[in-house]
Formats: sequence, structure tokens, C-alpha cells
Amino acid sequence: MLMKAGGRIMSAADYEASLREYNPTVYVDGDLVESVADDPRLKPGVRAVGVTYDFAQKPEYGGLMLAEQGTSGKTVNRMLHINRHSEDLLSKLEAVRLVCRESGCAQRYLTHDALNAIYQATWQMSEDTGGEQHERFLSYLHRIQDEDLTLGVAMTDGKGDRSKRPGDQAVRDSYVHITKRSAEGVVISGVKAIVTGGPYMHELLVMPCRTMRKEDADFAICCAVPIDAKGLTIISRPAGRPGEAEAEFSSKYGQSVAVCHFDQVFVPWDQVFFAGEHEYTEHLVTSYANHHRHSCIGARAGFGDLLIGAGALMTEANGLDMETVPHLRDSMAELIKLVEGFFACGVAASVYGIQDPCGSWMPEPVFSNVGKLLLATQIYDMHRIAHEVSGGLIVALPGPDEDHNPATSGDLATLMAGRADIPYEQRAQVARFMGDISASSTGGWYSVISLHGGGSPQAMKREIFRRYPIEERRALVERLLDRGVAETGSSGAPSRQKQPGQCCATGCQPPAEPDSSEDA
Repeated sequence: MLMKAGGRIMSAADYEASLREYNPTVYVDGDLVESVADDPRLKPGVRAVGVTYDFAQKPEYGGLMLAEQGTSGKTVNRMLHINRHSEDLLSKLEAVRLVCRESGCAQRYLTHDALNAIYQATWQMSEDTGGEQHERFLSYLHRIQDEDLTLGVAMTDGKGDRSKRPGDQAVRDSYVHITKRSAEGVVISGVKAIVTGGPYMHELLVMPCRTMRKEDADFAICCAVPIDAKGLTIISRPAGRPGEAEAEFSSKYGQSVAVCHFDQVFVPWDQVFFAGEHEYTEHLVTSYANHHRHSCIGARAGFGDLLIGAGALMTEANGLDMETVPHLRDSMAELIKLVEGFFACGVAASVYGIQDPCGSWMPEPVFSNVGKLLLATQIYDMHRIAHEVSGGLIVALPGPDEDHNPATSGDLATLMAGRADIPYEQRAQVARFMGDISASSTGGWYSVISLHGGGSPQAMKREIFRRYPIEERRALVERLLDRGVAETGSSGAPSRQKQPGQCCATGCQPPAEPDSSEDA
């Protein structure tokens, strides 16, 4: 463990040990888990989050994985940092790509996205009302940074009948809501349906998943809940494919997704940041969506690095050379174009980043949403191209048990070998790696979280349309038609510090019911 400017920077081993200090109620496959840090079904998820801790220990990654927190002056893990300028946005994007190319999905970047959104929204609330919400959140933020914790984002409600608003639901607990208020705090009940890494978090950040009306005020709750709070039950999927011999990658690294049931859970006021202020839910939801979609770009670029590397190794193991086989070379160039194309949108969103009135910085929303929309819809093309360059062996190769079957192993090693300088064992390992990340349940999981994580493609399209300066483009052509193409107009060149033609940071059309259900 490193000590930095008054706080601590944990290692993966420290993080794992810290989980044993909690006693959450967690069920996996119908079993009550005794220790989330030691249960084999959750181990791949613990390892994946652990990457964000271990990489912060490496001096060569210090500029990416560590940052100076402006409100405290302390050095903190990048995943807990409040962005101070566009360079922070770019560093965060690169840091997420770095840890996700190692782990597939490091998950902890959701902590960063939620903290930045709550920072912005509570500042605005306190600025408008004179309330203490922002100071309360700052105290909480500094504690989390000092202890180097990981927070889960409990955002996506069960939603019940999706044609009805929260206050109109027949089953009120389909959305998390306030059931009681007192001088000490609030009591909440309800269900959050898609909580990334739920079992092995230190605390959960409960956030609304949509804009609330006055009638939905009880559902406008944002607060922090320890993972072992009384009344909180977590029902989770295993992380990855633990224990499966064929799971070359996801038996080591994976992600749990959990349903979290809050049954009359008490939350003290010092951990409550919204409690009925429905007017600010739109600000919170859209800010979080912007930060999270930007992070997803880095995460899926890291996954793209795995597909590219595995495709290159598989091609070699098959005895082919991309430089001399045009269709393989073209396919790989297409895969690279897809990955670096949406990542470039993340870079642009960083470079053109926008300073929020609170002083922190957020990604430029048009580029952020375009990049997320590209990766969401192109993930299937990424898998298809990886399959094209790899061949059918990635799903047709016999299982690893046959590698040591005395009746077959010798024949397999001889007959299934590729290039003379690449042993069968190596070819089989690469094939199983590619099959694991692209053609197994893990591969399907990556497709779904890429499509729906951070909101559906429709949510991105809505934000792009709302925020893009279409009227400026219309006026441009109207001026050219009316005044002649030689006139330059009086507006001058667009600022390099914003999306050309963008008039403001928030867009000029009211949002159409933001719904930013989170996922990795």
C-alpha cells in the first residue's frame, strides 16, 4: 500500500483484504456467500477491479492512474478523481482503456462517473437553494478518496410497468424510494436491477435513473449505502466463467451484475445527497450519462485491443501472414478502424471538454454520445471480423480435457497443429482465448453491455439530436444561398474549445425524459 499526501493508495491485495471487513448479504446461484473476497464464483470480478489498484502502484502509470484532487490537494486514484480540466478527461479515457485491455472490464470507472455527476448536481442544488448538499457530498467524497474505496452504481430500477412513471406503479418497490424521513436520516425501499460488480463493492451509490416529476419526489433519492447495510440483499450472477477450463480469459477476469433489494434500509443524512429534489434529477442523470458514455468508449477500446491481438495471434497460429493475405489484412484494418474510430470520438470529447459551472469538467456531449453510439452498434461487427480472421477452430476445437486424454492427445497435437514453429498447445490456447471473449456466453455478454450500457442507442441518438447545433448548420447554408458563397459572415471561426457551432454546454432543447440506465 502506498501512502500519498495524507491518504492511501491500496493494492489489489489490500482491496481484497478490505472486502473481508464487510459482511454483506449476497446470494449467487441460490447460495448465501460467506466471503465475497474468497468465493470462487466472484473471484474473477474481484481480480478485475483489483487491476485498477495494482496499476496505480506502478510508477510507469502514475500519470494516468493517479491524480491530484483539487478540493483537497491529495493524490487519489484516477477512478475517484473529480476532473479539473480537459487533460483529466483524456487521462481518464486512457486509464480506462489501459485497465480494460488487461481485465476486459475493470468496472471501477463507474465510481468515477457517478462521483463526477453527483459533484456537479449537488453544487448546482446548493447554489440555487443555499442548502448543504454539496458540502455534505464533499465530506463523503474526501473520505472515499482517503480510504481508496470502490463504489457500485445502483441506478437502474426494476421499473415495473415501463409505460408508467415511478409514482404510478402498482408495485411501488419496483423503484427505490423514500419511505420515511426523520431527524437522523431517511429510510429507503425498492429494487435496483443492474448493479455492476454489486457483491464486491465497498458501498453503493443509489441514484435515480430518470427525470422525476413532482409526483415522483419520493423516488428522487441519491445516497450512499454501505454494502453490508441492514436490509440490503444482493442477488448476483457469477463473475465471468469461473472454474471452466475452456474459459481461457474469463475464468480469471469477469464481472458480476446484481439485483439489489433495499428493504427499509436506513441512511443517515450525512450520506444523503438528494431527498426529494426532483427538479435536479435531470441534471444528475444527463451528467452521469455523459461521463459514463465517455468511459465506456475507453473500456470497449480496451476490449477491442484484446480482439485485435487475439486475431493476429490466431492468424499466425493458422500458418497465415496478414501482410501477404489481402483479405485478412483488409479485415484487420477494418477492425482497427472501428476500434480507433470510436476511441477518437472519446479523444475529441476530452479535447473539446466543457467546464461545468461548478468548476469541474465533463466530456463534450456530442462527441461522447457519438462515440458510445458507434461502439454500441459496431460491437457485433467487431466480433464478426475477429471471427473472420480467426477461423472456425475457435468454436470447433475439442475441450481442454482432450488435450490430456491419452487416447487422443497425441493425435490432436499432431493433426491439429498449424505452423511448425507454433506448438499445438499454443494454437489451442489462442483459439480458446478468442472463443472465450467473442463466441461464448462471455462474448454475448460483452455485446449486450456494449449495446445497452450507459443507456440504449436510442438514448444516445436523443442526446445527439438535442445537443448538436443543427440550427447553426442550417443558418450556414441559408447564408451561403442568400448572400453568396464568398461571404464569410460575422460569426468568425468556431472556438477550438467546443463543438463547432455549439452554443452552450447543456443544449437548447429540453430533454425528452432522460433514462440513463447504467451498466459497464
